[in-house]
Amino acid sequence: MPINSSARRWWLAGLCCAVYALLWVGWVRDWGWLVSADTSMLAAGWRVGADHPAWVTFWDVWCTVFSPVVIRIATVGLIVYALRQRQVRTAVFLVVCVEMAAVLTELLKRLADRPRPATAMVDALSTSFPSGHALGTMAAALALGVVCLPKLRPNLRPWAVAATVVVVLTVGAGRVALNVHHPSDVVAGWAMGYVYFVLCLLILRGDRTGVTEADETPAMPGSAR
Repeated sequence: MPINSSARRWWLAGLCCAVYALLWVGWVRDWGWLVSADTSMLAAGWRVGADHPAWVTFWDVWCTVFSPVVIRIATVGLIVYALRQRQVRTAVFLVVCVEMAAVLTELLKRLADRPRPATAMVDALSTSFPSGHALGTMAAALALGVVCLPKLRPNLRPWAVAATVVVVLTVGAGRVALNVHHPSDVVAGWAMGYVYFVLCLLILRGDRTGVTEADETPAMPGSAR
């Protein structure tokens, strides 16, 4: 029996939960392979940054411009627009998935309480696990994709998706390059960001302007159901 998109999405969310749990247990238990992977990648980033200050500045600016905070501020305008169009479910979905991801991030950080790498090259608040940048950009990118992609011309959608993927991946890589996060923090952030997005999709079930009840794929505005 073929698996529909909704089932695949939930299977992937379950896998992401397992990845998150594995990485959390791994650093708590001080697993050798995880420590080695984190340490080697941090050391590589530190060496490049120590020799090239402009490299550090670039990643600091990049991760600030595309930080979850900036994305959340920009999303406020979309939320207001959705409310003006009486698309209440879409507005609530964006509030929960994009804006309130910050609350989830802080809760998870407090539960894990992992210190930042000692070699951090820029200042960073709070603790390390999971990466708030990774979680926030992943959840926001997926949420904005569901809401905005149907409104773009079909020929522009692949470009929008490609640009979004680049931003999510490079922001996560930048946090490691700056040594403010272990690589495992970033992967855990991406994993939990996806899980949170899938849970938030339940808000849009049956909404004509968001995700269809049948397959949870974006619906074109004004399409009949």
